[in-house]
Amino acid sequence: MSDFSVRPADPLGAPAQGLIARHLSLMHEQTPPESVHAMGAAELAGPDVDFFLLWDGDTPLAMGALKRWGDRQGELKSMHVLAEARGRGVGAALLDHLLAHARTLGLVRLSLETGADEYFIVARRLYARYGFQPCPPFADYVPDPLSAFMRLDLAP
Repeated sequence: MSDFSVRPADPLGAPAQGLIARHLSLMHEQTPPESVHAMGAAELAGPDVDFFLLWDGDTPLAMGALKRWGDRQGELKSMHVLAEARGRGVGAALLDHLLAHARTLGLVRLSLETGADEYFIVARRLYARYGFQPCPPFADYVPDPLSAFMRLDLAP
């Protein structure tokens, strides 16, 4: 396994653009527009979002973001691993980093929305391995049969 590094990144910068474009394209291929909740680069650059890239040497392999909201709560956003990098522990390494970052910020709960269909089963399994549990829609989300909502209460 490679030595990955996860670093804060500018979602408007060149290294992030390819990952964001691939992620948005894939989400729109898999899901009808009304059920796509992926954030674009401008949203990921917002003041309430911390955006990260996972690197293998000079190559970005994955991205993920943490959006802060509410009373010490956050949401995982835009977790995406390039298809050619899957099966190497990239998703787990990125999720480890995002969870550690959330704890550093003093967050007590992380929530997420992901797809509910078969395509997203690997992502849902990864989140479940980390203790995320199914939950009702949160924040501004509404019930949607194409969405799966999960949350993790973070230990103090």
